Order: sequence, then C-alpha cells, then structure tokens
Amino acid sequence: MRLTIPNQLTILRILLTPVFLILIFQDSPPHQLLASFVFTIAALTDWYDGWYARKFGVISRAGQFMDPLADKVLVISALITFALLGVVHSWMVWVIIIRDTLITINRIFALYIGKPIITHVIAKWKTALQMITIFIILIYINLKNYLFPNTDFSPTDLFNPINILMLTVTLLTIISGLIYIRENRELLLFMFRRFFRL
Repeated sequence: MRLTIPNQLTILRILLTPVFLILIFQDSPPHQLLASFVFTIAALTDWYDGWYARKFGVISRAGQFMDPLADKVLVISALITFALLGVVHSWMVWVIIIRDTLITINRIFALYIGKPIITHVIAKWKTALQMITIFIILIYINLKNYLFPNTDFSPTDLFNPINILMLTVTLLTIISGLIYIRENRELLLFMFRRFFRL
C-alpha cells in the first residue's frame, strides 16, 4: 500500500481502535476520559483523510479499500463496548453490525470489480447520527464518572435520551439497508453468485 497521508491516517485510525478499547474498559474515570480523547482523534483522522484526499486528489485503490474498513472497525468497536458496559441494548448494536458488515463486504467487492456503488442520502444521515450518538454516549460516561455518579441511563428505559438516539440510528440503519439492497440489487446478486458459484 502506498503510504500517502490519507493512508497513514487510516492506519493510525486502525491502531487507535485497540488503544480506545483497552482504555474504555478500565474501571477508572481518567482512563475512560483518555479513551474518549483517543476516539475523538481517531474520528478526526477519518474526516481529515477524506478531506485531504479529495482536495489534493490523493486517492488510491488501497485507500478506497482500507478507509471504510477502518471506519467500520472503529464505530462497531465503540458500539460493542457500549453494549458490554450496559449503556445500550445489544440487539440494536447487532442490527447495525450485521447491516454495516454486509454492505462493507459488498462495497469492497464492488471496488474489486470496478462497479459503482449507489449511496442514498439516508445512509449519510445514519452515519452522521451514529457518530453523534457515540460522542454523546462518551460525554455521558464521563459526566457520570466525574459529576453525576448517581445518574444511570438504563437500557431498560426506552425513553432515556441515549435509547432514543440509538433507536433512531437503528431505524435509519434498517431503512438505509433496505434502500441499499433495492438500489444495488444487481451488484448484490452478482456478488452472491460469484461467492457461491450459483
């Protein structure tokens, strides 16, 4: 892989993900605060490498392959962490994981065969709200650690702010997944036929 600046930032994002996981699982407010900063830096690399690649035309096939993969690894790792910490419902996380994994595999396959991918605006809304929700959960964890230790947004309460955000993200995930299947059905069928030799 050619180590352009966007590719270096993508590699950095991948390396920061296990650092985030190690820190967030420490039963210590300072560690979890540091984990939040690590996640923020990783998320900023995602924004910056995309901006840099578009502005200076530094787009490589390896970068097109690695960038979305690094994004999904970071986001899915955070969501699984929140489920394990009891902040969000596991079933919501599984819906997001299954949808994002299947579509990421299909995007990589499309890149491999040189086929265009159609991305609906709802998918972009889903991605943006997903990232906003993760940051809000990290803020909640740190506020709980330092300022409101007796505050607890239990996943069993469907109407707490975090659950409302996660329900919205999950709904957008399902809707955008169905739209993706409809608009890219020929590519999906071709991929399944190729994989299973139908």
